[in-house]
Amino acid sequence: MSVAPSRAVIEAFGCVGSPARLPGGRGTSWRVGEQVLRPVDAAEPPLAWQRDVLGSIADAGFRLSLPQTTLAGDFESDGWCAWKFLVGAHETGRWREIIAVGERFHGAIAHVPEPAFVARRSDPWAIADRVAWGELEPDAFVEVEHLSELVAVRRELEAPCQLVHGDLTGNVLFAECLPPAIIDLAPYWRPPAYGSAIVVADALVWEGAEESLLDAVAHVPRFPQFLVRALIMRVVVDRLFREGEPPWDEEDPFRPAVQLACRLAGSEP
Repeated sequence: MSVAPSRAVIEAFGCVGSPARLPGGRGTSWRVGEQVLRPVDAAEPPLAWQRDVLGSIADAGFRLSLPQTTLAGDFESDGWCAWKFLVGAHETGRWREIIAVGERFHGAIAHVPEPAFVARRSDPWAIADRVAWGELEPDAFVEVEHLSELVAVRRELEAPCQLVHGDLTGNVLFAECLPPAIIDLAPYWRPPAYGSAIVVADALVWEGAEESLLDAVAHVPRFPQFLVRALIMRVVVDRLFREGEPPWDEEDPFRPAVQLACRLAGSEP
């Protein structure tokens, strides 16, 4: 967890009030008045680009948090950035709504050209994503639980790519009488159904969702193949962050979801 932003940082962004740590995430975000201050993450998309992209989206039934500038017009101050504070919280079980708002969001950003920085990313999530889509050979990740099972049922998949938010599950906030809020854009250049599949994978693995959740994506052609890729991404990320730790035991949270995805993918015509 980070220490609170300094008074100099708070004043640089023109915030009013004392910092209060926000729950969730990495424990590094602080609300100060109507802004959220957090340390700049070197792996995140450029703040100016995010401001341009997110700020260009017309009202489409969701709220967006935009990066804020300092009083001097900069996006950073002493390693900190600021975002507009949005009322709301993540609520387990609202996966269908998250999928729906994700589809609206992806429709709203379908015009955005591919940003060059996506191909340059080298963080664990980007590595795992490339394994999922066959751009990195799985042989280098033989220690990853379930990877061989998932790769065995992965098939060629042709679908148009665009900018997608690849981590919607915990980054859609709900508040009474307000549209859902989307925060913390995790950019990938993939088919938009991949974003929905990651939500389904997270719900099955971590939040106790049942197979009936698949009804929410029944309209997506060849959805099992997107789910297979989403699970590959998640199991590789999990192993990269648990490197050196023992494999999952009988409480393995991935096993039921992997078995479901393999069954569905294996039964495709």
